[in-house]
Amino acid sequence: QLRLVESGGGLVQPGGSLRLYCEGSGFTLDVYAIGWFRQAPGKEREGVQCISSIDEIQTYADSVMGRFTISRDTAKNTVYLQMNSLKPEDTGVYHCAADAAGYCSRYATPYDWWGQGTQVTVSS
Repeated sequence: QLRLVESGGGLVQPGGSLRLYCEGSGFTLDVYAIGWFRQAPGKEREGVQCISSIDEIQTYADSVMGRFTISRDTAKNTVYLQMNSLKPEDTGVYHCAADAAGYCSRYATPYDWWGQGTQVTVSS
């Protein structure tokens, strides 16, 4: 059974940091593009960052430029989203998704597998 499992979310004060984890179960992530998406209350899901199967990185949310970093650890079969200088507008449910073709997209449709999501709340 192929699964993606996110973890690392939580409550953090503005200016703080969190590291999100996307772990693959039943398949090897390094041949897939892995995208991070987020959905804030009352808003549509948006693409945040993606790492392709050849480790090219795409940033889709301008607001995270310079603050968020996506990376991959092949040995641990995990993709990370390091989030620094967090702002209240970063609050939402963060999902990772895998694309079997290995290409990144800002849109949700091309992705084949999704995790259940992890809640990130930025508040004082």
